[in-house]
Amino acid sequence: MTNRADRVGFIGLGIMGAPMVRNLLQAGFEVVAYNRSPERLHAAVEAGAERGASAADVAARSDVVITCVTASADVEAVVLGSGGVIEGVRRGSMFIDMSTIAPAVSRHVAEVLETMGVEALDAPISGGEQGAIAGTLSIMVGGPAGALERARPVLEAMGRTITHCGPAGAGQTVKLCNQIVVSVNNLAMAEALVFCARSGVDPAVMLEAITQGAAGSWQLSNLGPKVVARDFAPGFKVSLQQKDLRLALEAADQLQVPLPGTSLVHQLFAAVERAEGGDVGTQALVRSIEALAGIEVAAGVSSSA
Repeated sequence: MTNRADRVGFIGLGIMGAPMVRNLLQAGFEVVAYNRSPERLHAAVEAGAERGASAADVAARSDVVITCVTASADVEAVVLGSGGVIEGVRRGSMFIDMSTIAPAVSRHVAEVLETMGVEALDAPISGGEQGAIAGTLSIMVGGPAGALERARPVLEAMGRTITHCGPAGAGQTVKLCNQIVVSVNNLAMAEALVFCARSGVDPAVMLEAITQGAAGSWQLSNLGPKVVARDFAPGFKVSLQQKDLRLALEAADQLQVPLPGTSLVHQLFAAVERAEGGDVGTQALVRSIEALAGIEVAAGVSSSA
């Protein structure tokens, strides 16, 4: 069983990874960290982590290796590439990928590692930066049930809801379902805010009225007030949302499943990326609807865009 004596390797110290490492340290785990950007690695070391020289070095010094990077290609590189986890990992250790990537890539990585005697889980996360900071992430796990039980103490240091979704790749499939719902809810929020503003009703009042009813959603409660305040700082970047939507649409195409709402949101986010760049928060989706309507959402009296 994994316990507080186990050493955890953590690769990828971005918006989500950095606070996840802090929570592991606070839970009493020894952490060996590595990141391609040295300034982020320095911050993790200052927080109490040991410095890893490479992904292979982290794997060689850890009982459980976690990756939390951007895309499928990044996971393949950091795990299976030169200097990657595969060159340092030990038989009997565990690998957990908490990135959001293609389910097929998760299955491939798991198959390779399993031939080396390494248990592998795909465990993508939801909850945004605030969830990572608070240690309240939702974690969707694919892989053997026994491996999840071994990993549970580590995951509980970072998340509140941990769900076994099925075999390898199932965690990623469920995460893509999450992203489909999140993005379409974001669009519903944006349309409601713009409609409200055009109607001459204070959008802040509208949010107060409907967030606790049947229309309530995480996006409405957490992103709606940011839109009204014109705060487009990222809790989750548009570029990352677009990456996830591409994964969902690619998987849907392979399955011959139509996703018309997801396709529409993907195109509207593309307009945001062209106008605002990919580093704005996903609440900036409202900017595409505002542009179509010629109005800007704000508290009180609305104004023309």
